[in-house]
Amino acid sequence: MRSSVEIYDIATGRNRVVWQTASLMEAPNFAPDGRHLLINGEGRLYRLPLDGGAPVPVDTGFAERCNNDHGVSPDGRWLAITDKTEFGKSAIYILPIEGGTPRLLTPNLPSYWHGWSPDGAHVCYCGIRGDVFDIYTIAVEGGEETRLTFGEGRNDGPDYSPDGQWIYFNSSRSGLMQIWRIHPDGSGLERVTDEPLGNWFPHPSPAGDRVLYLAYAPDIVDHPRDLDVHLRIMGMDGSNPRTLMSLFGGQGTINVPNWSADGGSFAYVRYAPA
Repeated sequence: MRSSVEIYDIATGRNRVVWQTASLMEAPNFAPDGRHLLINGEGRLYRLPLDGGAPVPVDTGFAERCNNDHGVSPDGRWLAITDKTEFGKSAIYILPIEGGTPRLLTPNLPSYWHGWSPDGAHVCYCGIRGDVFDIYTIAVEGGEETRLTFGEGRNDGPDYSPDGQWIYFNSSRSGLMQIWRIHPDGSGLERVTDEPLGNWFPHPSPAGDRVLYLAYAPDIVDHPRDLDVHLRIMGMDGSNPRTLMSLFGGQGTINVPNWSADGGSFAYVRYAPA
């Protein structure tokens, strides 16, 4: 076993294994109807049924170098992917949920998708411009990107709150990577965590009552895979943080939104040493 795709139940504190494989698989998203997960591996995307069965490939057209930055729109009609087949650098594309030809959304590269706005009209992402990592948004219909951060350390991993009022993200502006949040218009920047851990990939729950995030030991730089990490949860304002579980993981465990639609559970990937 290399990758174990699992679901954690918030109410019971128990996890169940959905599927295990010798291949490297990453970044599960719940389908809005709760019937399958979307995962990636070896440059392709797959639908993983929750009632058993093997993953089914998603038709992503020419995009065959997809990474783990992908997700389903709130209405379940569209899929955002990040792929570098066309340009050799990561770009964000939109395509129908059933599969098809991807439509380029971000001409500025590289860009890495991370979240849909609750109304499905915008996406948020990390963009690298001149080796500077910052948070951006762009309308799904296209147009100019909006820059929300301006090189204050490394800024990455954005995700919208369910009311659309905040974009949570991780930033090293204070030294150690921590969770911050900002309004979509760029105002109201707030620090959310202040912990002796390297905190990444905050994902607000659909109910808007808690945030899930991944934590590394403080001496770890970036977000590598194959390390001992923690999945932690806290209030939307950073209150009452606690560890739900510790596991062998990191890159690929919860890079993108991974809550079930009812907020009762979340999906993640646990790894075994290669």
